[in-house]
Amino acid sequence: MARPPEPGTPAPEFTLPGVQFDGDTAHRREYRLADAKGSPLVLAFYPGDDTLVCTRQLCSYNSDLARFTDLGAAVWCISGQDLDSHERFARKRELHLPLLTDTGEALARSWGITAPGIGLRRSVFVLDAAGIVRWRHIALAGLTFRSTDTLIEQLAALSSGDAEATPAG
Repeated sequence: MARPPEPGTPAPEFTLPGVQFDGDTAHRREYRLADAKGSPLVLAFYPGDDTLVCTRQLCSYNSDLARFTDLGAAVWCISGQDLDSHERFARKRELHLPLLTDTGEALARSWGITAPGIGLRRSVFVLDAAGIVRWRHIALAGLTFRSTDTLIEQLAALSSGDAEATPAG
């Protein structure tokens, strides 16, 4: 089984289809990690659309989206559901974050964040503008999620020139 990217190492490249709402309009496109370089990026892997904890997590990040953008950061949310599911979920919850689809969880497996019998483990990675993993959290059970405050703290450490954001498990 693959191991998760360690803090201080480049995030493995990927391209995934995704959907993002602008007002009432859903825009579908390919999201390439290479295209995000130049700005910090939060990658939030979540187990499922419209489930209790995942809904709380994504609604929390969505409500605080301005806090992320104030630091020049984007937030991409990734799960195994298809684009139609993502679109329904985003429309229902009025989410404006990009929701990327990792159907079959190939990316999650290659990043070492799946577990037998569980599937995708709730995980968050903070990447700097060069695409280097600076912080990560990989949940054991996935019943909780990292708060916006925690992620903002990690992003602020990057923007203050502290290249060594606090590593996490």
